[in-house]
Amino acid sequence: MSTFIIVLLLLGALVSGTAAGYYLRRVVALGQRRSIEIDIKQMLVAAKEEAQKITEEANRKAEDKEREVRENERAKTSANKKTEDRLIKKEELLDERQREIDKETEIQKAKIEEIKRIKERADTMLAERTVALQKTAGLTRDDAKAELVREIEKENEEDLMIRMQKLEQDSQERFDRRAKEILATAIQRLASSTASQIMTTNVAIPSDDIKGKIIGKEGRNIRAFERAAGVELIVDETPGAIVISAFDPVRRQIARVALENLILDGRIQPAKIEEMVEKAKEDINKIIKEKGEQAVYECGIFNFDPRIIAILGRLYFRTSYGQNVLQHSIEMTHIAGMLAEELGADVQIAKQGALVHDIGKALDHEVQGTHIEIGMRILQKFGADPRVITAMKSHHDDYPHESIEAVIVQTADNISGGRPGARRDSVENYLKRLAELEALVNAFPSIEKSYALSAGREIRIFVTPEKISDVEAKEMAREIAKKIESELKYPGEIKVTMIRETRVIEYAR
Repeated sequence: MSTFIIVLLLLGALVSGTAAGYYLRRVVALGQRRSIEIDIKQMLVAAKEEAQKITEEANRKAEDKEREVRENERAKTSANKKTEDRLIKKEELLDERQREIDKETEIQKAKIEEIKRIKERADTMLAERTVALQKTAGLTRDDAKAELVREIEKENEEDLMIRMQKLEQDSQERFDRRAKEILATAIQRLASSTASQIMTTNVAIPSDDIKGKIIGKEGRNIRAFERAAGVELIVDETPGAIVISAFDPVRRQIARVALENLILDGRIQPAKIEEMVEKAKEDINKIIKEKGEQAVYECGIFNFDPRIIAILGRLYFRTSYGQNVLQHSIEMTHIAGMLAEELGADVQIAKQGALVHDIGKALDHEVQGTHIEIGMRILQKFGADPRVITAMKSHHDDYPHESIEAVIVQTADNISGGRPGARRDSVENYLKRLAELEALVNAFPSIEKSYALSAGREIRIFVTPEKISDVEAKEMAREIAKKIESELKYPGEIKVTMIRETRVIEYAR
């Protein structure tokens, strides 16, 4: 019973709690609803106020923009009005000026017509006057003019002739005097001496015992030396010296250097001789290069190809009529530079043309053609300035003078070669004869090399043994002798020595 009552009480309490909770929830919900409604009303009020403010602001801006547009329109209208007024005024001014121009044009036309009428009247009066004068004098206008000229010429003929002769004489004297002054100045500014070349070179020896070593057993060493160097050794009774004889100065210098080195070495034998001759050739080639570089440096020319300079150095061992060709070219270069300065020509072109004018002589014994043609081919091959080629090719009148520098080079050549003691014609002819002798022999096939010896009285020929037999060598020697007889002019007789030598070399290791 008590449990039931408790359950009932609990149920009653639960129902009461539920009812109380529902009531309280409803009360709270009603309070919240009222609060939300109040907030919504407040938000609506605020939104309306904000919308009212935005509307008012937009209306204000619209009014301001409309007012600004109206003001701009009024300003544009005023400016357009002013522009229109100004254009109207300009148009009126232009119309006024056009009326004035038209008026002035009419006045000018009237004046031109008046001038034409006056000129026509003047021409008519002049023609009438001329006709009247011609009738009175009995001469036409051309006849009167010619008669007047004849009278003046007749009266002044003698005076004109005297004046013309005087002017011509004065001009010629002035030109001659100026030319002599230029040439004299150029010659006096250059002091140069050139020693004439000789055909022999003396080599000093420490004792006469060396002569026996140089000759060798049965002349073996001296023959080997003469063959390798292409010279003739004269070993006579002259104390303390051996003479090297050759017309080619390059060969003579090579032989001198080789012989001096052999004497210093002391081992004089065929194999050593050939070694020393080859070494001497290398030394001489170095000297040739140095001489070429010294020449261009002395002349102040620095734009030549190194190969041109190397060929130029070979002229140090060449002579022309007894005059050293390289020294002659350097001397010419200085003279040409002075003449070019005096005449206002291109100094560098004149100097370069003078320095290389005889460069073909360095190779004329190896290449066909005159030394001028050879020189032109050398310069063209190694990229020399075409103006330099033009300046150098006319110094013997083989080609026409195409520039003032060409005339200067020829003049400098004549000055350098024509001064007293510079050249000896007989020496040049002698060397030319020996060179022709060697060139004639070298034209035959199977010839290794040949040398003119004994002042041209002997030609020593070395043939390649693999290409020719002993019998053929003998026949070739006879053919060479006949060709020399038919083509060359020489005093006395020439000995033709044909040498065919076979060597066998083996090495024991």
